[in-house]
Amino acid sequence: MNDLEVRELRYFVAVAEELNFSRAAGRLEMAQPPLSRAISQLEKRLGVQLFERNTRRVALTAAGLTLLEEARSALDAMSAAARRTRRAASAASTLVATAKPGVATGLLQQIVDSYTALSGTPRVEILVSGYREQADMVRDGRADVALLSSPYDERGLDAEPLTTERRVAALPVGHDLAHRSVVRCRDLHGEPMPQWPATSPAERAYWSARDGEFWANASSHPQPDVPVEGPVVSDVMQLLEVVGLGQAVALIPQSVAERNPRADIAYRPVRDASPYTLMIAWPEGSRARSVAMFVRTAIDLTAETEREDSTCSSKSQEASHVRRRVYARREPGRR
Repeated sequence: MNDLEVRELRYFVAVAEELNFSRAAGRLEMAQPPLSRAISQLEKRLGVQLFERNTRRVALTAAGLTLLEEARSALDAMSAAARRTRRAASAASTLVATAKPGVATGLLQQIVDSYTALSGTPRVEILVSGYREQADMVRDGRADVALLSSPYDERGLDAEPLTTERRVAALPVGHDLAHRSVVRCRDLHGEPMPQWPATSPAERAYWSARDGEFWANASSHPQPDVPVEGPVVSDVMQLLEVVGLGQAVALIPQSVAERNPRADIAYRPVRDASPYTLMIAWPEGSRARSVAMFVRTAIDLTAETEREDSTCSSKSQEASHVRRRVYARREPGRR
């Protein structure tokens, strides 16, 4: 059997993602008949059926699902090779780092500042990317490193956790749960939750409070309701708006709540929600010294910040304890 061609893989991925030959042909800017012939020829060459198709639907077979995963990886690798080769040939060496707006870009700038202060490091270009774009950008070579949050598609990436924080419930102020000091994941089940576009099952479980302690022990409880779909959102600001309007409740990182105090939203701790973890990711198996130095800088910086925060917290608690002892000694009638 001859090796697969890039053109064939692109045709196949378009049909596999659209599950419609007409839409796939439009996406590829070609006519449908030659696309259908190309897929049939690909199936004949491989000796397998990739799609189950009839007049009503197109669906991937088990073999098709396997080829889709492999084809995406292969196409990403080819794009990455071309982009990184062009960057390597440029006059000035550049490392490209990406993160989504907010907490991640703030941390990324700190990492870049520490990294560029080291001797022998290249110039760093920061790209601000959209929701869930970071992993794809590293895979296809648009970025060399990325800050991203879990869960994410781990395919073709290596990663290390940098920071972890708890998540809180964002509730309309008039909601019954807003009167509680603490809520649980099961309290949010049955409530409309914002929907993020093109999310995986793991991501949907994460954002709908179905991946934490309660869900893990669901076999000992009545099966929780299926998620209630709320409005589709594309960023945090839009998410907060739909919560403030009473259209949904949501789980968000505590730092996002602290940065966005609102009179129409109540933020409440969620006792058993899984945490929000920020990761640094880079191409799987990368041996680039610049990438390794950047990753090490990120890990060292966040570890040092965590130690400083822990020390400050301990001193604050100790000072508070001393004030209480002094107050007790001075309070009239106390011995």
